[in-house]
Amino acid sequence: MASFRKLSTGWEYRIRYKDPFTHQYKERSKRGFATKKEAQLAAANEEKKLMDGYESTDISLKNYLENWLNEYKSGSVRKNTFELHKRNIEHHIIPYFKDILLKDLRPIMYQKFLNYLTKQGYSKRTVEIIHGTMYNALEKATILNKIEKNPSHGATIKGTQKKYDMKFMESKHISTFLQEAYKYDYIYWIFFKVLIETGMRKGEAAALQWTDIDFKNQTIHINKTLDFTAKHEKELFNDPKTYNSVRTITISKSLINDLYFHKKYQNKNKLALNEIYKHNLNLVLCRNDGSIMPKSSLFNAFKRILNNAQLPQIPIHSLRHTHAVLLLESGADMKYVQERLGHGSIQITSDVYAHISEKIEKDSLNKFEDHMNDILNDY
Repeated sequence: MASFRKLSTGWEYRIRYKDPFTHQYKERSKRGFATKKEAQLAAANEEKKLMDGYESTDISLKNYLENWLNEYKSGSVRKNTFELHKRNIEHHIIPYFKDILLKDLRPIMYQKFLNYLTKQGYSKRTVEIIHGTMYNALEKATILNKIEKNPSHGATIKGTQKKYDMKFMESKHISTFLQEAYKYDYIYWIFFKVLIETGMRKGEAAALQWTDIDFKNQTIHINKTLDFTAKHEKELFNDPKTYNSVRTITISKSLINDLYFHKKYQNKNKLALNEIYKHNLNLVLCRNDGSIMPKSSLFNAFKRILNNAQLPQIPIHSLRHTHAVLLLESGADMKYVQERLGHGSIQITSDVYAHISEKIEKDSLNKFEDHMNDILNDY
């Protein structure tokens, strides 16, 4: 029920209502209205909000986003997605908006936030991902009646698409690299050879189990990724990066033969180590005792092998790019590359590999022209 009084600064309304959770009575007031009629209309609107559940409008954006993460995202989305939202909130959204109240966020303020991110040098895609977190959270706030409208709706994202500084191993160097890898340590040789021949992410390869390999049909089913930071074995296996990352790919007869040999190699280790061997993990690419290959060991081994082979230093992820380039060089189209790599859309694949595809096309055209010149010279 609202009450009204006239002050020197104008009319004031005061609303007394019962909190549905604590059952305690609270008051809400606002002053500065020119007429009693204006105060009555504002009070009626506020009472309607309270009836509809807008009782928590004084919550800060920071507290709301933390609640949103824990109450609505934790356990309902993949771990990678949850961590992405959390990172966006902690590293970008909260540092910018600080202690602003949720109800005080306006469209123009939000647009300035997006423009600020662009000016900081973030790519358009990165800003889109951060915007996705905020839009999702604020859309839920409207459903929960915390705010009337989503202030991020209709925002404009500026900037340019990220230019990929893509590194890969040239096909002429692969044989040299694998020879040095074999000399260095067999278990790293098989790990890196699988990456080159499949295009898997290192986490996907590290999580590969023998049940994922179909020797008869020459396929690998990629359905999980390894969390290298896990502290307990039960936390080792996570869902892959995206829904599209779950895929079944065909592999070469050569790699099937390598995996046959590798399984026999592992069986010898299992017999020799017996209970010490990590039978329960059933990993394909692992240490000699069946335990996971630590990320640091993979990085160090990769760096040393490149040094031994006198090849340029590139990150391990470049072996994934190397596989894609090999596919394109063999004549595969972008759609096939997308599906094999498990990209969410063909646009991602095209953005990353477009210049490689153009180079291959140009080289092919040059070869065609040389061939035609030879023919015409003989005419």
